[in-house]
Amino acid sequence: MVTPEATATLNDIATEELAHLEMIGAICTQLSENADIEAIKKAGFDKYYVDHGTGIYPASASGVPFTAAYIQSKGDPITNLYEDMAAEQKARSTYEYLIEMTDDPDVLAPLRFLREREIVHFQRFGEALRKVQDYMDAKRQFVIPKFKTVKPVCEKCKSMNR
Repeated sequence: MVTPEATATLNDIATEELAHLEMIGAICTQLSENADIEAIKKAGFDKYYVDHGTGIYPASASGVPFTAAYIQSKGDPITNLYEDMAAEQKARSTYEYLIEMTDDPDVLAPLRFLREREIVHFQRFGEALRKVQDYMDAKRQFVIPKFKTVKPVCEKCKSMNR
């Protein structure tokens, strides 16, 4: 990233996003750890269970496993920050959909927390974007210091400097 502030923002958010994965994994574990086979079938969790038991295996709701191909990078800091902001909005809407699907207070509380964090991340990426845009738009002046000229050593050169 082009500014130290933007780099720090990305590191902070990335660290927190890993914690989000852990929280979702914990919710899934708590919801499935004592489920019997009938409850698993009734919940439509049977196909997942056949492959993974009640273990955590990051996948979409349609069963597509997580892949690094989901992470977009163009090598342009402004494009990348817009991509990050879009990802935060998609995560926020996913949490909202999950919130609509449950009335369990033990599930709702962490989902609401996670949704709010996605909103904060969106705002922080926006702040980083503005700083990066300002930096990239700023006219930079590079000053080359003037050094004292070295006096010539030979006699012929000395006469030329007079």
